[in-house]
Amino acid sequence: MSGASYPRVLQAMAGAEWGGAENYFVRLCVSLHRAGVPQSVVTRPNEARMAALRQAGLDPVPAPFGGRFDLRTRRILRNETARFEPDILITYMSRASRFTPRARITAGKSFITIGRLGGYYDLKYFRRCRHLICNTPGLVDYVVGKGWPRSRAHYIANFVVERTAAPLARDKLNTPDNAPLVFALGRLHKNKAFDVLLRAIAEIPEVYLWLAGGGPQRGELEGLAAGLGIGARVRFLGWQEDPAPLFAAADIFVIPSRHEPLGNVLLEAWMQGLPVIAAASQGPSHLIEDSFNGLLVPIDDPPALALAIAGLVTNPNRSATLAREGRRSYELDYTEVAGVARHLALFAAVLEDAKQNEQAEDNPL
Repeated sequence: MSGASYPRVLQAMAGAEWGGAENYFVRLCVSLHRAGVPQSVVTRPNEARMAALRQAGLDPVPAPFGGRFDLRTRRILRNETARFEPDILITYMSRASRFTPRARITAGKSFITIGRLGGYYDLKYFRRCRHLICNTPGLVDYVVGKGWPRSRAHYIANFVVERTAAPLARDKLNTPDNAPLVFALGRLHKNKAFDVLLRAIAEIPEVYLWLAGGGPQRGELEGLAAGLGIGARVRFLGWQEDPAPLFAAADIFVIPSRHEPLGNVLLEAWMQGLPVIAAASQGPSHLIEDSFNGLLVPIDDPPALALAIAGLVTNPNRSATLAREGRRSYELDYTEVAGVARHLALFAAVLEDAKQNEQAEDNPL
């Protein structure tokens, strides 16, 4: 199908400075652009995010996405929808969805608004959305339970783009080549439970940890590592725009989250061929078949997490099997090709739904 046959899509993301949802937004914009979908992109200014979009050939429109009285963002979105004339407007999470302009803004031209949820948000912010994209079946059940019509709640799994790199030399981070190396990645926030991971690492004396990410808990976590006596074995790496060399250098990937609606980093680890251990929060429990393509441990249980890590360190054959099955899971369901195809199918379906509704209104009998 040629690009001219695709709908025109405007994507709007408020976004934090760091995060999986923000990375996924860039990934989807770039992947749809590569597929030939005409797009306009409105986003809160972020140097790295804007640069990645421009490098891919997109021209992002900055908007502040501030508080309730932010009239500037409303005006920017109104003007951009009038200029670009999208068929579909995708808004990310609560803040961007709250600024959604009304669907009919120019005579004879309308668009369909699709809100994208990456968590269990209050649906009052999505009242101008016609459809919702949920990235897990659990989120579909949640929005339907809140009264959203099931026919307009769509499960589309996230995807990750194939990306590999040579491993980062361990000596660059003062890590012995023969030491078992655990890697973890995410915002340093209480929900991510990196405190649990540090307590687990304290129970396995030979294991080193590379922890990539920024956020409000960094100082607290550094203090905890020092207090546990593991500061010499833990590296706090800050936010990483390209974590592929870190994945390639590691032996095990761990997601200790207390709350994790999906876990894009899990898909990334599968793609990179690492065995995954995760706390049994919402997203990992949906993605992982325990002891087949990963390991699940109880939430907030450092001894259980330590036991799982130690078990893979001492059993490289099991570790390799989990890594192989995780990679296979990625190849079956979470590639860029699969993700783009699902979005294109949804776009076609919601446009057909709108067409049928218009015909029904025109022919009430």
